[in-house]
Amino acid sequence: MNPAHAQNDKPAKAPADTQATDDPYLWLEDIHGTRSMDWVKQQNAVTTKQFVDNAEFTRTRDSILEVLDSDARIPEVSRMDGWLYNFWRDQAHPRGIWRRTTLDEYRKAEPKWQLLLDIDALNKAENKRWVFKGVQCLKPKFDRCLISLSPDGGDAVNVREFDIADRSFVKGGFDLPVAKTEVDWIDDNTIYVGTDFGPGSMTESSYPRIVKQWKRGTPLSSAVTVYEGKPTDLAVSASHDRTPGYERDFVSVAKDFFHSELYQRSGDKLTRVDVPTDASADAHREWLLVLTRSPWTVGGSTYPSGALLATKFDDFMAGKRAFSVLFKPDAHTSLASYNWTRHHLILDVLDDVKSRLEVLTPPLMETPEGDWKREAMPGAPAMSTIGVVDTDPDHSDEYWLGVTGFLTPSSLQRGVLGNVPAETIKHEPAFFDAAKFEVSQHFVSSKDGTRVPYFEIAPKGMKLDGSNRTLLYGYGGFEVSLQPHYSGSIGRAWLNRGGVYVVANIRGGGEYGPQWHQAALKANRPRAYEDFAAVAEDLVKRGVTSAKHLGAEGGSNGGLLMGNMLTMYPQLFGAIASEVPLLDMKRYSHLSAGASWMAEYGNPDTADWNFIKTFSPYQNLHKDAHYPPVLFYTTTSDDRVGPVQARKMAAKMQAMGISNVWFYENLEGGHGAGADNKQAALMHALAYDFLWDQLK
Repeated sequence: MNPAHAQNDKPAKAPADTQATDDPYLWLEDIHGTRSMDWVKQQNAVTTKQFVDNAEFTRTRDSILEVLDSDARIPEVSRMDGWLYNFWRDQAHPRGIWRRTTLDEYRKAEPKWQLLLDIDALNKAENKRWVFKGVQCLKPKFDRCLISLSPDGGDAVNVREFDIADRSFVKGGFDLPVAKTEVDWIDDNTIYVGTDFGPGSMTESSYPRIVKQWKRGTPLSSAVTVYEGKPTDLAVSASHDRTPGYERDFVSVAKDFFHSELYQRSGDKLTRVDVPTDASADAHREWLLVLTRSPWTVGGSTYPSGALLATKFDDFMAGKRAFSVLFKPDAHTSLASYNWTRHHLILDVLDDVKSRLEVLTPPLMETPEGDWKREAMPGAPAMSTIGVVDTDPDHSDEYWLGVTGFLTPSSLQRGVLGNVPAETIKHEPAFFDAAKFEVSQHFVSSKDGTRVPYFEIAPKGMKLDGSNRTLLYGYGGFEVSLQPHYSGSIGRAWLNRGGVYVVANIRGGGEYGPQWHQAALKANRPRAYEDFAAVAEDLVKRGVTSAKHLGAEGGSNGGLLMGNMLTMYPQLFGAIASEVPLLDMKRYSHLSAGASWMAEYGNPDTADWNFIKTFSPYQNLHKDAHYPPVLFYTTTSDDRVGPVQARKMAAKMQAMGISNVWFYENLEGGHGAGADNKQAALMHALAYDFLWDQLK
């Protein structure tokens, strides 16, 4: 869950129909309150004693940390003005360093890096605990950057201007206090900014409602308002496209998670880019690309959901509606992403959740009505994911590809379309012996007959006698696809122990495009849970495992999935780990950034509650029911989902006398559950050790 003012430290106000008499655990919504934090410390102590304070946990945590801190990892880079930039964490730099190098150096086994910013040194100098959250640099020189720093790993950030040449923050430069802020460069002395400008300036979802234009050297209070949205909007932002010859300004108004309005800004005039609100519109040079989420009838033609369409931007703004269809999905395919190079467009297509790439070339300027040329790019190995990680659309047809698979250590390739074939620049080492395992893909019919895929990573020659400890992972929301990927942590902490790891591609995700996602929206949300249960049942039917040896894990929306496995299908699992989860769906829209997800789940303060209550785990607990052992983990600093839902669920279950209910809350890390590698290793090890122990 993605798209702020750090207002979430305050206890949320309960709506009239949810007074404290109805919910005795509302006091846990006071995130930093003394009583709440005393409860958290007590729970952490109990969980630590049971699962952390032993040699087996130390081995698991250290083996994961060794992967996360390894110098042999691929340093992921983004290219800016001939330099390759990287943010890196390791044992010596737990909070990380931002650095850069040249392509020639990067090709070496041990490149020389130019240090730009050391977050640990910054923290020491300022007596802070900053967590690096990314940069935005000014084209075309990329000599000035806006760096985002979170005080605790949450989404709220301090934004500061940084000078690359001086390798220091700009004295008197742009500097924004901690908030959920959106910024973009306009020119050397001007930026767009959406932030907390004071009371009423944030949406009900806790994101910027107002976007302004701010001049260097002037107080933020004098910034000129560009657009002011409604409190019920999700978020408002503005951007400037600096592509030479195609400079344009845009204002984006997100109405909810899946609907938005895009406007072109010319002076004080805003002109709507008139595509459906559930479609995405992307202007690049002379082209406008439209990705549909529902069927669209326009210009005498009807285009299906999940199609990618192209037309000339200026023609479209002038009222013309002739499109070229660049991608049209079928029963097995969806568009995962697309990326421009200078003269081409690369499509990343999922075919039954496995990657293939295509290169499209637009017609020449002299023949603008011609067809786009299409050719295949070399594919990825079987059961793998290949995707574009970077291009240089302003200057060249250079591209960088990431290749990964469950048993294939990730590699980074570089090529130039039509000139230099892709070559492997970096290759991650093997963190476990993949030769002992095999990957397979299976399909199962869900309750309503829908064909649902899942991947299985298992020991070769595995006996199908129902005895294998198996971990089933899922998400199923927000059009997020779960694709094959290499994880040294999973390999070491689960597979090497002899476990089976399974990834379920259930509805609610994006594996088969928008329709796969929409099939589990709102009242249809239980379809996702039926899909996950069907995979669990199929694993037992095939003899891979049995209920007592089958565990389930998921985070965020996947944590809600776990909550519903706990309350709807407790008989299918031997243990469950629910991480940074939603669980109280009656209150979720009043907690942290929850109001932003009502397009996914519905509004519990309306008649929608009639269907939401069927998948709200907190309300569906029963004192006399039998539940498998469960671990809830979260973070105090999570200002997206927040820690309170996990707290309340654990407290309620424990008060009901339900045994084997465990809770752990990390203070830092935001929605990612760890502010550094050591914290992340602890949280992952806790989940894996808990599940392994319970499934024996």
